[in-house]
Amino acid sequence: MTGQTILVTGGTGQVGLELLRQPWPAGVTVLAPGRDQLDLASAESIAAWFAGRQIDCIINPAAYTAVDLAEDNVGAAFLANAQGPAWLADVARGRNIPLLHVSTDYVFDGALDRPYREDDPVAPLGVYGASKLAGELAIRAGAPRHVILRTAWVISAQRNNFLKTMLRLAGDRPELRVVADQHGCPTSARDIAEALRTIALAHLGDPAAPCGTYHFVNAGNTTWHGLAEAVMAASGANGGPAVPVVPIGSHDFPTRARRPANSRLDTAKLQCDFGIVPQPWQQIVEQIVGELSLPPSQSENCA
Repeated sequence: MTGQTILVTGGTGQVGLELLRQPWPAGVTVLAPGRDQLDLASAESIAAWFAGRQIDCIINPAAYTAVDLAEDNVGAAFLANAQGPAWLADVARGRNIPLLHVSTDYVFDGALDRPYREDDPVAPLGVYGASKLAGELAIRAGAPRHVILRTAWVISAQRNNFLKTMLRLAGDRPELRVVADQHGCPTSARDIAEALRTIALAHLGDPAAPCGTYHFVNAGNTTWHGLAEAVMAASGANGGPAVPVVPIGSHDFPTRARRPANSRLDTAKLQCDFGIVPQPWQQIVEQIVGELSLPPSQSENCA
């Protein structure tokens, strides 16, 4: 596999950063332009960036992910999560290249009592989920060679996320009060990136590789309360702060946007088509907390 180039959008986000750290094969070049070079909110910027460039695959983890702020910034959410992907789909179709797009559990309402499968009915509860669903629809309509990868509860040692918030709060508070009636699957940004790498390489090597919508989360499930307890246990084991975690209901922690009560996703289709087997979420919590516990010089080199 030589002389192939992949575009990664959102290179400063959790998944984007991990995509850049992946062990790509020799001969595969990964480009991650900043917004000043490639602005997904501008059709003109997209056209100008692609002009004269040979791109063989697009991976799009970029998104407007401020779930609560989206309720009051509808236009910005839909521009980033729907219109931008629609423009990328136009490029992918015109060049006959694969487009891999990261989506979310928020396209579902969380009412099912089992993990969601790819063909279950969608019914977003808020603006963020609706904008991501609109992006999915645009990609299905515009890019024949597409893979939509839905995920949930993304955590990593990079950027801001629930795990890092729990560690920060544990250093300031005698206890944590965390919602215990929302269920989901904590998912490593690094594992998402590895799954996207596997899918991208499959498509670069075979134009007939499977397309469609898939789910990827780490194995098992828990609640936000259960995740916080696991973070505290891992932190304590690494000599960091560890405080009690008190379970509360969603009604005790009101937010601007409604969250799905069930964010569990079924990954069987992805395992079948691409051979990707997620590792247990408990392991990834230990890995991430361990990485955050290292001195900066070591954590920067942690693979």
